[in-house]
Amino acid sequence: MADGMETESRKLLGRLREEMASEAAGQERLDRITHLIADSMRCEVCSIYLFRDDETLELCATEGLAPEAVHQTRMRLGEGLVGRVAKFGKVVNAADAPSEKGFRYMPETGEERFSSFLGVPIQRLGQKLGVLVVQSRAQREFSADEVYALEVVAMVLAEMAELGAFVGEGAALSPLHQQSILLRGGPAQEGSAEGHVWLHEPRVVVTNPIADDPHRELERLNEAVEELRVGVDKMLEISRGGDTEQLQVLEAYRMFANSKGWMRRMEEDIARGLSAEAAVEKEQSQARARMSQVTDPYLRERLADLDDLSNRLLRILTGQGGSNGKELPPDPILVARNIGPGDLLEYGRSLKGVVLEEGSVGSHATIVARALAIPLVVHVGRITTEALNGDHILVDGDEGVVHLRPEDTVVSAFRDKMAMQAEAQKRYASIRETPTVTKDGERINLVMNAGLMADLPSLKTSGAEGVGLFRTELQFLIRNQMPKRSELVAQYKRVLDSADGKRVVFRTLDIGSDKVLPYMKHVAEPNPALGWRAIRVGLDKRGVMRMQLQALLRAADGRPLTVMFPFVAQADEYREARWEVNKTLEREKRLGHVLPETLEVGAMLETPSLAFAPQKFFDEVDFISIGGNDLKQFFFAADRENELVRRRYDTLNVSFLSLIERIVERCGISDTPLSFCGEDAGRPIEALCLAAMGIRTLSMRPASIGPVKSLLLRSNLQDVRKIIADARHRGEQSVRPAIMEYLRDNG
Repeated sequence: MADGMETESRKLLGRLREEMASEAAGQERLDRITHLIADSMRCEVCSIYLFRDDETLELCATEGLAPEAVHQTRMRLGEGLVGRVAKFGKVVNAADAPSEKGFRYMPETGEERFSSFLGVPIQRLGQKLGVLVVQSRAQREFSADEVYALEVVAMVLAEMAELGAFVGEGAALSPLHQQSILLRGGPAQEGSAEGHVWLHEPRVVVTNPIADDPHRELERLNEAVEELRVGVDKMLEISRGGDTEQLQVLEAYRMFANSKGWMRRMEEDIARGLSAEAAVEKEQSQARARMSQVTDPYLRERLADLDDLSNRLLRILTGQGGSNGKELPPDPILVARNIGPGDLLEYGRSLKGVVLEEGSVGSHATIVARALAIPLVVHVGRITTEALNGDHILVDGDEGVVHLRPEDTVVSAFRDKMAMQAEAQKRYASIRETPTVTKDGERINLVMNAGLMADLPSLKTSGAEGVGLFRTELQFLIRNQMPKRSELVAQYKRVLDSADGKRVVFRTLDIGSDKVLPYMKHVAEPNPALGWRAIRVGLDKRGVMRMQLQALLRAADGRPLTVMFPFVAQADEYREARWEVNKTLEREKRLGHVLPETLEVGAMLETPSLAFAPQKFFDEVDFISIGGNDLKQFFFAADRENELVRRRYDTLNVSFLSLIERIVERCGISDTPLSFCGEDAGRPIEALCLAAMGIRTLSMRPASIGPVKSLLLRSNLQDVRKIIADARHRGEQSVRPAIMEYLRDNG
């Protein structure tokens, strides 16, 4: 950048800093800023557009366009050149704007006189705030130096917006982090919770985006980067002699920490007038913008490394470590972009709820949240940028809704709902010991899902008759290295001891898809849910399978043992796994170990293909458990992580119930015990219909047993089966409307 332009850039930033310190109201401050930017950039027009809502931009201030257009001119995201800048987060630099594709003429602004157009996004760490535009009459393309100068100014404007500098009239100038917000996501764990926000990775607030002593800022940056590098080197030193892949990740991390390009860009930002913190955050914002457009998982991971390094560097520069030095509130709702199972377990039952910006309904963090019985909502866009530590928050895990800084009327209605749920739980406690027998005399076995020792006390408190699914992968996922066989033996033994004679179905290691072991080489797959996972990994990594089988056999110590293989797609996969069980049994016998009193080996039916396996398979297998979550997504070809299609297909669809009926019939022919495991088993209406189709064992989260039992005790399965048959005969797509009408008619 030329010295003259550099000086002008610093001058402009200096004047902006004066504006930050002034007592001017939001609108007045914006008007003065547009004037000084136009003056400094020698342009006839400078305009600031801010978001009113997620989809609408509003002209909030202008120098050079018609003043009456302010707060009147609006455009949709993607509409016109301004909308294009906002949508894609990229600069638009046009010498002849009216001839540009997508140009939208707004007559009320009087902008037809201006040919050249330069628009840059106003954004902060992935949060889109608006667009900064300069225009001039002469047809010319703005130089790279001018573009850079305007980007720096836009970044400072984003910081000023974060600090509440533009609060004023109109929706676009409403106070940040003060208004009540309703955010929607996906329900991952049911339940309701009220509390206060605890940010897992609190945002660093940059209060000094502009500095007047570049040499001092460079010194601060160099000192902080040196501290960062020393920290990364220490992490590497601790990991020496450990897992090779973990070392490779840390080496890549160190490579970024020593990146000359990263350092050079930050030094240039400081030379133009930014503080060290603002320079780091500017580069971080650009890395996040690139990350949102990269599909390659390896590149996304590397950009995530850069993002994490930037966070560490900002904390060193500002001294804002931990959760901004605050103590965990008495009613914490954890808010994070994402979180691993280890971190979530560290928080433990102190949490009232969890809200994730990313996350997934099948992730291991979700499994931990279920084990801890805390409401969880995932895919909540903007939550980490909207929420501040200590904000009042309501989490509705049933609907996937989050109320941030709620109004009194919303709080009152939410508390009423929680009170009703608490009252219902008291009713369910009264039938805890009552056997689940329907009005027409059918006995239904209600068992629970588990994955942690923390789950097992629920065997007594929920009234569960056993554990229908114990997820063994969590012990592998929360570690940085493969657990030892002796550790697994001790873990499984504690599980059987806690069950106190009740049946526990141990599902063998179900990894792959969204459950990736940090110490096992990750295979990049275009569609992991349909890829190398569960029994497919087990049959390819037989050493791991044998170790787990040995641990289970030894933990049984002469007691009955039940083992189940996940994601069996064809009979031969089960036969190969069963052969491994028999071979391991023979070896344990030779070694003189006590063998289980009885051994059942079953399969999870999660793919439609297994429902059509030869009848001989149903004769061979000791039992079958329908894995409802996966079976449904593969049956309807609808990814359960995809909010666009996840809710489109109903479990009570006639065709899906027909598949369930076929599985029941085939198991009946071979006299093979059958259960249903998954979210739908814990939903009373779905559970009622599954029981009516002939399933006599339902496995669910402990909190669902009371509601499901309550409905089954009051229902006649023959009536429900007739309603399903009639709906199918009428050609209806789903039996839900007819079932709901039956339930209403019967109180």
